[in-house]
Amino acid sequence: MELVNAEKNLRKRKLISLVLKAGVWLCGIMTVGILIFILLFILLRGVPNINMEFLFGTYNSDTLSAFSSIVTTFEMILISLLVAVPIGVFCAIYLTEYAKRGNKAVKVIRLAVDTLAGIPSIVYGLFGMILFVNILGFRASVLSGICTVSIMILPVIISSSEEAIKSVPDMYREGSLGLGATRLGTVFRIVVPTAMPGILSGVILAIGRIVGETAALIFTSGTNVLESPTLDLFASQRTLAIHMYMLASEGLPHSKDMAFATGAILILVVFLVNLATTKLAGRLGRLGNDK
Repeated sequence: MELVNAEKNLRKRKLISLVLKAGVWLCGIMTVGILIFILLFILLRGVPNINMEFLFGTYNSDTLSAFSSIVTTFEMILISLLVAVPIGVFCAIYLTEYAKRGNKAVKVIRLAVDTLAGIPSIVYGLFGMILFVNILGFRASVLSGICTVSIMILPVIISSSEEAIKSVPDMYREGSLGLGATRLGTVFRIVVPTAMPGILSGVILAIGRIVGETAALIFTSGTNVLESPTLDLFASQRTLAIHMYMLASEGLPHSKDMAFATGAILILVVFLVNLATTKLAGRLGRLGNDK
């Protein structure tokens, strides 16, 4: 009797395991399928409309060129990361390596990070418009957009950097300190290089948010489009995401086709940036392991 009950329980567990495994596979296939569907839907409608005038020409009602928006997007990515990444990484280093447990400052910083992560982007846009555009006098410009986006991506960078630094084994720190290295030297020569792949993972997420942001940038960087690109940070200029939104809402005969073309370029930009960052993370990870 006990043997029969044991066999029944074993069959039941196998059946439950099989159902759960099938559910996991189904969810994975659905996720990949949705991604492929979205990519094909945009690329098949957008790629045929991409031409040299659209990529590198001057903006007018005929070409609706995205050249200046492409330059502005890369400009915003680069400068925003240069501002936010050092602040975020240093904050994560303080939280993990220097702050004492139960410190009130740590609680305040973590509360601030969690609050920043939960604020809608439209609120960031209103904040940026009031502070950077009106009070500081930056006007609706690329600089106002960069300042706003830099604040937006801080929670992502801080959280990912903190988890990456926490994952570094304590024996690395103990070995470095035992060999006579200072605490600061241990952090920047041992801990940070080892945690760099995880830190760059947060950077990839931050890049995705910068590239896809529209609500906050409409209030801060504006919706103007220049005929040719400029590196003037005080110029009002739209990014690729805003360019796609504006084209989709315009009434020109070919504006919706060009909106899909902009979406295809946006996907390609995100893919190339993420690929480059992932390759860099892998190389830095190997260098950290060699050390």
